[in-house]
Amino acid sequence: MKWSTPLTKAIILKRYKRFLADIDLGNKTITAHVPNTGSMQSCWEPNWKCAVSISENPNRKYPHTLELTHNGETWIGVNTANANKLAKIWLTENLLPEITGYTVVIPEKKIGQSRVDFYLEGHPTLPACYVEVKNVTLKLEGKAQFPDSVSERGQKHLRELMEIKKSGLRAAMLFVVQREDVHLFKPAESLDPEYASLLRQAHNSGVEILVYQCRMNLEELSLGRCLPIELN
Repeated sequence: MKWSTPLTKAIILKRYKRFLADIDLGNKTITAHVPNTGSMQSCWEPNWKCAVSISENPNRKYPHTLELTHNGETWIGVNTANANKLAKIWLTENLLPEITGYTVVIPEKKIGQSRVDFYLEGHPTLPACYVEVKNVTLKLEGKAQFPDSVSERGQKHLRELMEIKKSGLRAAMLFVVQREDVHLFKPAESLDPEYASLLRQAHNSGVEILVYQCRMNLEELSLGRCLPIELN
């Protein structure tokens, strides 16, 4: 996925009110939009390098968007919306070996009172597949972990995937890791033990758990390697 507009290197000074950050562009300080509802733990510190995009929409109060931060080892993708954009490309282009052969990819498929990120159908031999996507940026104990705070919404999604699997369809949880300084994924039990327990239950019930790392640079985000998973 290439950036729609060139990114500008800068320095992040602080994040506040969850969705705002002060950014030093070198010749001036601006306020940027932060498209991330999480804690962003391990994703930024004052004076880290960062990269911002600029919108040409004249109606935006804050035209700059914080896309990446850099901890000295790797770029970290803090725009959570990019995880779904990447997943759509990977699923549509059959880039994930575990989920290939589907001819139809539908985003935001409604099921019951909820929506699942992607619905896949049209495989010649396998049942339809629902795929939920999560953006992973937290690094704890040297490992990629999720979530970065208690996530009741994430818990709900795991319960829904287990019900989908029970109905006879395929169900998958796809974790998109937007940083390259980690080599293993595990649920963040110290931050959300209920989510960790549910992820193990989901795995044991047949929900497919997939973790893919992105290659990160200022030109594009692309598919990296599949990370091993530690559930116990």
